[in-house]
Amino acid sequence: MRVAALTLALLATTACATAPGTEPAMKLAAADRAPAYPETRKVDAVDQVGTLTIADPYRWLENDVREDPQVAAWVEAQNAVTNRYLDTLPGRQWFKARMTELYNYERIGTPYQKGGNYFYRKNDGLQPQSVLYVRDGLNGAERVLIDPNLWAADGATALSTYLPSDDGSKVAYMVQDGGSDWMTLKVIDVATGRVMNDTVEWVKFSGLDWAKDGSGFYYSRFPAAEAAGKFTGLNTDQAVYFHRLGTPQSADKLVFARPDDPSLNNTATLSDDGRYLVTSSSTGTDGWETAIIDLEGERTPLVIEPGVDYETGYVGNVGTRFYFATNRDALRGGVFSVDIADPALTRTWILREDAAGKLDSANIIGGKLVANYLVDVKSEVRIYDLSGNLERKVALPGIGDVGGFGGSPDNSETFYSFASFAQPTTVYRYDVATGQSSVWAAPEVPFDPADYVTSQVFYTSKDGTRVPMFITKRRDVEGPVPTLLYGYGGFNISVTPNFKAERIAWLDAGGAFVVANIRGGGEYGKAWHDGGRGFNKQNVFDDFAAAGEWLKANGVTTANGLAIEGRSNGGLLVGASINQRPDLYDAGHAAVGVMDMLRFDRFTAGRYWVDDYNHPQEEADAAYNLTFSPYHNVDADTDYPAVIITTADTDDRVVPGHSFKLAAALQEAAGEGDDPLIIRIETRAGHGAGKPTDKIIEEASDVAAFLAWHTGLKTPRDRSLDTMGD
Repeated sequence: MRVAALTLALLATTACATAPGTEPAMKLAAADRAPAYPETRKVDAVDQVGTLTIADPYRWLENDVREDPQVAAWVEAQNAVTNRYLDTLPGRQWFKARMTELYNYERIGTPYQKGGNYFYRKNDGLQPQSVLYVRDGLNGAERVLIDPNLWAADGATALSTYLPSDDGSKVAYMVQDGGSDWMTLKVIDVATGRVMNDTVEWVKFSGLDWAKDGSGFYYSRFPAAEAAGKFTGLNTDQAVYFHRLGTPQSADKLVFARPDDPSLNNTATLSDDGRYLVTSSSTGTDGWETAIIDLEGERTPLVIEPGVDYETGYVGNVGTRFYFATNRDALRGGVFSVDIADPALTRTWILREDAAGKLDSANIIGGKLVANYLVDVKSEVRIYDLSGNLERKVALPGIGDVGGFGGSPDNSETFYSFASFAQPTTVYRYDVATGQSSVWAAPEVPFDPADYVTSQVFYTSKDGTRVPMFITKRRDVEGPVPTLLYGYGGFNISVTPNFKAERIAWLDAGGAFVVANIRGGGEYGKAWHDGGRGFNKQNVFDDFAAAGEWLKANGVTTANGLAIEGRSNGGLLVGASINQRPDLYDAGHAAVGVMDMLRFDRFTAGRYWVDDYNHPQEEADAAYNLTFSPYHNVDADTDYPAVIITTADTDDRVVPGHSFKLAAALQEAAGEGDDPLIIRIETRAGHGAGKPTDKIIEEASDVAAFLAWHTGLKTPRDRSLDTMGD
C-alpha cells in the first residue's frame, strides 16, 4: 500500500536549494523499498496455558540488553538498518528543524506555594531537562534551586516528583536516571541550596507527603532487588514508610503494609491536617481498597472502600469529616463525605453523578470544593461549597485541557494550567473566594495559535456506540490531506486536547491531526472504560477502525494517506490494528507498546495490568487475548502497511522485549515486501518520562518523516522544490 513516491528530495535546511533532480536517485529509490533486515534467530519456546500450546520463537529477545550480548548485538543491528533507512527520507531534516524551532520557547509549570515560597519548573526552551525554581513571594525574584541538567552529560537524568515541606524550607525530590521507573529520593535545603545527606532507594510508583512539622516524609518502596532482575523482575511487597530527616534509610519506620497479599500496590496520602494517613491498596490499575490510619491513635486501618473494583480517592477533610471522590454508585464520578467518628460510617453524597460530565478530579481549596469535569472530553471547572451547592464555573479561554488546582483548604489561592491542541500551556492564578483569574505565566511561541482550528465530530462504531473525535488542521488547509490518527483506549485514561509541539510541525507540513476518544479510556467514566477492557477489548480496535473509515469516507484524509499512532497501551492499539485492518491504515507508529498479551504479567509492573488485559495464565483469558495479541497475530499472507516501532532498550515499564519480538515477527513475515517494517530503539531512555528534549525531537522528527513519506505528506521545502521543477 505505497503512495506515489516524492520526485524530489529535501535538502539540508541550512543550505540553499540546488537545482531540482540533483539529489542522488539511488537515495530516493531506497526510501521506496523495504530495507534488508537483520536475521533474527528462532528458538523452540512454547507456553502452555491449559489446553493451549503457544509458540514463542523469539523468547530470547525478552532478555535484558544490559545482560545478554546477543540481544545487545540484535539491537545494534536493527538500529543500523533503521538509521540507514531514515537517512533516505527527504522530510527528515525539515521536521527536525521545525520541531527544534517549536520547542524553543520558555515553558513554565504550575507552582506550589509553601511557607510563602513559590516552587515551579521552567525550561528555557531547548534545555534537556526542566529546572526547579523558587521565588520568595508571588512576585519575588526567581532563583535556581535544582538544575538536573548538571547531573549527566547526556541529559538523561531527570528531576521527577518533587514536594516542598509545609514551611517551604525543604524540598524532597526524586531522581530518575535513564528513564527508569526506579527513583532515588533526596532532600535539598531551600535557603542554602545544600543537598542533604538523606538518600532513599528502591522507590517506584510512590506518593510523597511531608509530615506537618517537617521532620520527615512518607513514601512507598519495594524491597531491594537483585541487580540482575532490577529492570525486568516482578515488583511485589510494596509498603509505606516514614523517613525521618538525618537518619539512614535502614531506620525508616514501616507505616503500612499488606504482608497477607504481596501482590498489592500500597501507597498513602497524608490528610490536610496531618493527623491521618489515607492508604490505597490495589491489585491492578482499576480500583483500590481505601482506608484511614489515625497517626495519633491506635493506627488500625479504618476501611472506607473495602473492594478493589472501584476508585475511591481522598479529596480533603475538615476534622473527622472526610471527602472522597468515587465511581462506586456513580459511574461518571461523584463526591461523598463520611464522618469517621460515626461508627456506621454513613455516606452523604455531596456531588452525585452528573449525566453531562465525568468528574476528573476534585480538591478542597479555601473552604470550597473545586471539581474538574470532562464534558464531551473538554474541561469544565465548577466551584461548590462543601454541601455541594454550585457557586460558579471558572471561565476558561476555550476548548481545552485544565490541570492543577492544588493548594490548601484554608487558603483561597490556587493555580491551574490551560492548554489545547494548538495552544501551549498557560498558567493562571485563581482566587476561589472572589472567582478572579489572572495570567501567571504565558508562553511566547514561535507560531500563531490562531492559524489552527480544532473541530469535534461524533461517529458511529461497529456496535452502534457514538464516539467523539477531535480534528485539527491549519486554517488555510483545504480538502483531503494526509492525516495522523492518534488513540489510546485503556486504563481509564482520557486523551484530552493537550499540546505537543511535534504535532504543530505535522500541521505546518499540511497534514491533519486527529484524536479518537475510543472506549477503554476514561472520557465518559467507568462504563466507557469497562466497554474497552477485559473481554471487551476488541471494542477498542473496532472504535479505532471506525474512526479511520469515517476520516476516509468524509474527505478528511486521502485515499492512501491515513497514518496511525499510539503509545504504551496505544502501542498495543496500533499493533493490533495493523494486523486486523492492514487495508485501512497506510502507515503506523507503535511506541513502547504491550505486544505479547500472554506474557505481559511476568515483567516489572505488568502484573498490575490484568484489570485491563485479563489474566493470561487462565485458559479462557489467554484464548481471548490470542485473538488480538499483536505478536501472535502476525501473518505472512498479510500485506502490511509501513510500520515504525519505537521503544527504549532500558524501558522497565513495558519491557522492550514486547517491541523486539513484534519487530522480529513482522520482518520475518514481510519477506520481500515493499513497505518497511522497522524498529527504532533509543538508548538511555525508558517509557517516556524524563527523556531529554534533544532525544524527544530526534525521535519525533524521525517518526514524522517516516509517516509523511508513506502517506504522501510533503513538507513546505518539498513543495517548494516541486514548484521549481515545474
